This record gives sequence, C-alpha cells and structure tokens, in this order.
Amino acid sequence: MDLIIFTVAMAALIYGADFIIEQSEKIALHYNISHFVIGATLVALGTSLPEMAVSISASMKGSADIAVANVIGSTIFNIALVLGTVFLLAKKIAPKRDLFAKDSAWALFPILVFILMGIDGQLNLIDGVLFLLLMAAYLIFLIGSNQVEDIDEDLAKEKFAWGKTSVLLIVGFIFVVVGADFAIDSAGNIARQFGISEWIIGLFLVAFGTSLPELTISIKSAMNNNADLAIGNIIGSNVANFTMVLGLASIINPLNVDLNAYFFDIAAAVILSLMLVFITANKLYNKSAGVVFMVVLALVIQNGLA
Repeated sequence: MDLIIFTVAMAALIYGADFIIEQSEKIALHYNISHFVIGATLVALGTSLPEMAVSISASMKGSADIAVANVIGSTIFNIALVLGTVFLLAKKIAPKRDLFAKDSAWALFPILVFILMGIDGQLNLIDGVLFLLLMAAYLIFLIGSNQVEDIDEDLAKEKFAWGKTSVLLIVGFIFVVVGADFAIDSAGNIARQFGISEWIIGLFLVAFGTSLPELTISIKSAMNNNADLAIGNIIGSNVANFTMVLGLASIINPLNVDLNAYFFDIAAAVILSLMLVFITANKLYNKSAGVVFMVVLALVIQNGLA
C-alpha cells in the first residue's frame, strides 16, 4: 500500500510541477518578467512551503533542532542533489542571465548571516525580523535586476487570464506540497519495513522530502531548456529557507542553535554554496559539475550514517 501511495504522490509532484512551470511562464510573458526572477520568487516561495511547514511546526513544538537541521539539510539537498541531477540530465544548460555578477552573492550570503546570528547560541525575535528584512531586500533586488528575455511563441499565442492562471497555480502548489507530504510518510514506512532506524529516517528523509518540489520543478525546467528558472528556483529557495523559514520560526519561538553540533552539516552547506559561486563564475554548467555535487552529497550521507 505504501508503494502505491508513494507512486501516486510522485505523480502529484510531477503534475503539480507542470502546472507551476507553465503558469509561471505565462505570468513572466504577460508582465515581461524574466524566467530567472519568476523561478527565484514565485516558484521558489511555493516550493519552500514544505520546509516552512516543517520548521514552523517544529518551532511551535519547541523542537529547534528539527527546524534548523531541516533548513541546513534542505540547502545541501537543493544544491547537491537537485542541481547535481539537473546538470547530469539536461542536454544543454546555458542561462541567459549572468548568474555570477548578479546572483552568486545570494547563494552564499544568507548562510553566512545565519552563522553570525547563531554565534550567541540562539535565533530570537530580532534575528527573525532581520531575516525577513533580508528576504524583502532580495525580492527588491530581483525586481530591480529583471531582464526581459526572448518570449515563447507558443505561449504568446495563448490568451492570458488571471483567474485561470491563479487557479492552476494554486492547484499546482497543492499537488506539490501534498504530494511531498505523502511521499515523505510513505517512504518512511517503506524504510521502516527494511529496518532503517528512525534517526536516519528523520535526518535524511525530511530534508530530502522537503526538497522534492525543487527537484521535480528544476529537472522538468532544465529538460525543457529553461535553465534560468531551474537555477533561479534553487537560489531563491535557499534564500527563502534561511530568511523566511528560519525567520518566521524564530519569531514564533526562539531557536537554540549549537553551531559546534551542526559543524559538519553547516560546513557542507557552505562548501556547496561556494561551489555554486565558482560554477557560475566559470560557467561550468556541465555533467562534471553534477558528478562533483553528487560526490559531496555521498560524503554528507556517509558521515550521517557513520
């Protein structure tokens, strides 16, 4: 039964991703917004809903470790697994936007701010407000750096209607979020049947599960030769995870942070973020970069299993 649920949940993720991508492209076309900006805002915020739900729920229950570890783990999976898979599967990745000049700092800056805020051992109300202000600054930056791209002639022929687009976007996000939730639960049940420990399930499955929306949407975007939306989705999602997710969670309830206990995972997230900056600087959007990402992910998983 769990296998059937998992299959249906994955199908919901895929169809939901289809709705989100197509409607996001229509909005981009109608308002002359670049695919990267749409990916880094609308799509990124939508695919960060699972992380937000998990971390806010954990904060309300006083489980700071889950709230913080979920964000760090999702950042690792978003870069290593999602971008790694995109680089390995996509036939060609040629972003129209200069990602290094315009966006590389945002791939690294939020996690460095998190480390500075966590030095005193806690993320409190003030930290939460500062996180949300950082997210607002990111959105303002994206709007200001918008660059109109070549239009999709097929989409251009279709009549734009906000009502239909809004409904399909909402349906898409519901499919993605609910699909991710059921995928996590069913995969957890399957794992337990094979005798995998609860700790391993919680550490990796939650972070992997909440990264499923980003994985699904980014892969489908890249396969459709829309690399800007795929990469924008990952950078935007990571910014949202550290600003909106941790910001709201720490406003609801102060989060205790033990940087020493999280040292390996935080270091891995920082290294992966630096690798992303290096890749954008040298435009190394190829299968070799995907392999390197996967190797780093394997090392993180090996350390967790040790």
